[in-house]
Amino acid sequence: MSTSLRFALRWLSYPLVFGGSAAFMVWALYAGVPYWPSTPLVAAVGLLAVAGLERIQPFREGWLEDHQDTLTDLVHMLVNLSVIQFTAEILARLGDAVPATVRLFPVESRLWVQLLLVAVVLDLSLYAMHRISHHVPWLWRFHMIHHSAERLYWMNGERRHPLHAMLMAGPGLVLLFASGAPSAVVATWFGILTVHLGFQHSNLDYRLGWLRHVIGVAEIHRWHHKRDFEDAQVNFGEFLMVWDRLFGTFYDSTGKQGDANVGLRERDYPKGYLGQLTEPFGRDRART
Repeated sequence: MSTSLRFALRWLSYPLVFGGSAAFMVWALYAGVPYWPSTPLVAAVGLLAVAGLERIQPFREGWLEDHQDTLTDLVHMLVNLSVIQFTAEILARLGDAVPATVRLFPVESRLWVQLLLVAVVLDLSLYAMHRISHHVPWLWRFHMIHHSAERLYWMNGERRHPLHAMLMAGPGLVLLFASGAPSAVVATWFGILTVHLGFQHSNLDYRLGWLRHVIGVAEIHRWHHKRDFEDAQVNFGEFLMVWDRLFGTFYDSTGKQGDANVGLRERDYPKGYLGQLTEPFGRDRART
């Protein structure tokens, strides 16, 4: 591969694929295009683009190989995206029952302002639940599934126990829908976040320069999955790194990733989906 092509893939992959996907979803929101099936289809195309780019310019060659995890991660992704969709739909219907006089969400504002507000509320909620999940033993038992991956690639972003997926998204969704946030705006942000999480956990050699201090891209998030790095107590942000900056959990050492060891210190964690689904209810395990 030519140097110019490597350079282009490294610096343009995220702006073009993520930016293009997000732009289309925002356009669909403004145009009043129904969320289903347009936004999920665009998110799927974005994820498949990340998967293809990994094959062209991987961060780690060894992470391209199946680790007896591809089928498991595919099931995780399909189940968890469905769980989030179902949870959001139920909470949206409950939110419709909230009297208009007590709704606080600024529905009269421009759509981009509403989308930005949804993004901030959900991102702060996800940061808080993510960080708490590393410190509360019973939550960690469910979150361990996400950290059990021994390679990082495009499907890892949805490698979560479905109960933990609901717990992660639940507080922010409850707050938004109780305040009267339009379900179409919330759904659009989740579609955008889905593509971002594919990039955040990808095995793609890409860069974002100084923007890595603002957006939780792979070169920052990989530290969070390191097996032997300070118990992975850094870089909890799902999209924005603002919260890690504010609360002292940000870590950056670009270019010094070292070995490719990610995952749990324990090596006997179940690899099959059903085993991972039931593991949190089994024997106790130490944190990270």
